[in-house]
Amino acid sequence: MQTRNPFIDDLTKVANGAMGALTGMKDEMEARVRDQIAKILDGMDIPRRDEFDAVKAMAAKAREENEELKKQIAELQAKLGSPTPEA
Repeated sequence: MQTRNPFIDDLTKVANGAMGALTGMKDEMEARVRDQIAKILDGMDIPRRDEFDAVKAMAAKAREENEELKKQIAELQAKLGSPTPEA
């Protein structure tokens, strides 16, 4: 936008240039912060969500199997006349 005053036009250009530079600096800083956070998290050996979910599912299945095995042992001990173990 051109005005009749060249001084105001020059100030507008300087302000637009400064805003562009600040936006560029902000973007660069955000990228560097993201990189640093990624490096920190990589060094922490945190499992990924899919790994966590897989282990959680395996643990749930193992608990179910354990309960089933406890029932089978109790049934076998009842058939043999052995005292049931304390839980």
